[in-house]
Amino acid sequence: MYARDNVSGANRSQEQPTPAQVNAAVDAFRMLSDGTRLRLMWLLSSDEQDVNSLAQAVGVPRPSVSQHLAKLRLAGLVDTRREGRRVLYRARDSHVRALIAEALFHADHEVSGQPRHD
Repeated sequence: MYARDNVSGANRSQEQPTPAQVNAAVDAFRMLSDGTRLRLMWLLSSDEQDVNSLAQAVGVPRPSVSQHLAKLRLAGLVDTRREGRRVLYRARDSHVRALIAEALFHADHEVSGQPRHD
């Protein structure tokens, strides 16, 4: 249960996440801790793509990209749809897209030395 759903009116930062929520977040972060998977998710956050396009974009062999996509799909971070014989992949939802964007915005601040902000 999220704090916004709580009738007590507590805000989200005051209420502890459940063990199931923590485990789900840890699993998502574990999947994103691989550089290839993070690059794939960044690409899939803005557009649907097939395995061949993704392999070319990240410079990784197609079989390796397929294995990474299978893991991301099992983790619930990626959805697929069929278009004829092709399978198109995309980031599952706005929460996943926001997570990827925020992680990379944070990394940009770390690498570029830009001042932090709240």
